[in-house]
Amino acid sequence: MTTQIFDSVRADAFAEQMLGILNSGAIALMTSIGHRTYLFDTMAKLPPSTSQQIADAAGLNERYVREWLGAMVTGHLVEYNSANRTYVLPVEHAACLTRSASDNMAPITQFVPLLGAVEDQIVDCFSQGGGVPYSEFKRFHEVMAEESGQTTVAALEDHILPLIPGLVEALQQGIDVLDVGCGSGRALNKLATLFPNSRFTGYDFSEKAIATATAEAQQHNLTNLRFIIKDAATLDEKEQYDWIATFDSIHDQAKPDVVLQNIYNALRPNGTYLMQDIQAATEVSGNLEHPIAPLLYTISCMHCMTVSLALGGMGLGAMWGREKALQLLGEAGFVSAEVKQLPHDFQNDYYVLRK
Repeated sequence: MTTQIFDSVRADAFAEQMLGILNSGAIALMTSIGHRTYLFDTMAKLPPSTSQQIADAAGLNERYVREWLGAMVTGHLVEYNSANRTYVLPVEHAACLTRSASDNMAPITQFVPLLGAVEDQIVDCFSQGGGVPYSEFKRFHEVMAEESGQTTVAALEDHILPLIPGLVEALQQGIDVLDVGCGSGRALNKLATLFPNSRFTGYDFSEKAIATATAEAQQHNLTNLRFIIKDAATLDEKEQYDWIATFDSIHDQAKPDVVLQNIYNALRPNGTYLMQDIQAATEVSGNLEHPIAPLLYTISCMHCMTVSLALGGMGLGAMWGREKALQLLGEAGFVSAEVKQLPHDFQNDYYVLRK
């Protein structure tokens, strides 16, 4: 056995690190509340204001707003003038915290309370195995729809579609498209709007998500798409689609190997499959410099992995990594893959595969 020598300097540094983690966790919770209550959006439009003025502008209770402001000030998200007791959201901070910003990071903090709500069930899984089903995640599809709306959906036209040469032209002429694990359907609704000559289908096994997707399509009077409640593992169509896409959905599947095989079979000859999934290495040592690895491993443990295990699945998790992804794609029949990245997106890899 190797005897470790206690290093008091290292211990003190780690204790300070833990204090920072506790404070950051608290700020994440309060940032989620600030986003959901539109407090950041409200403050971005106000001059320096009192807690009462901010509460009135947001239509909220002043006492709760004042305590929230205390967390924001001490967390250095909001600035405070003690002379006249006014608060202001700096424009530089608003650029990362408001719905009008191009890089709004506030929606991602919603994962912290969302995952915290299932902590008891996850703790039970650590000793008993199994998993926590989708039904226990009350706001998951709502949060994911908002997150994908400002990442995947916003990048579709200018960044994602151009990854596949000739795809835009084909969509303009008219092809058959399938989105597997379409969630609330924001990506497919946008595509159907942009390319009225093409025909779009979205599959997801969540009844709630499909209802949301269908309602949006009806609101925009889109007649060139359909949303269907379906488990991707039961997809049995043969050579029906020219382009199939999955947006961060394969790693959640109970049977990802079966789903990938089904996608391969559903593609027409010379069809293209685009798999957007988490940019990571399969081995943890390859993720030491990943800028949000702790967050992704946490989301994986408390959602992606556990919902798969709840169905008796493989439990790949969000951090299954490129090596495992390429292995499963090869086993499904895809003999070659181009793995591409987008400059603005450090979270995802884009696998371009042809049949």
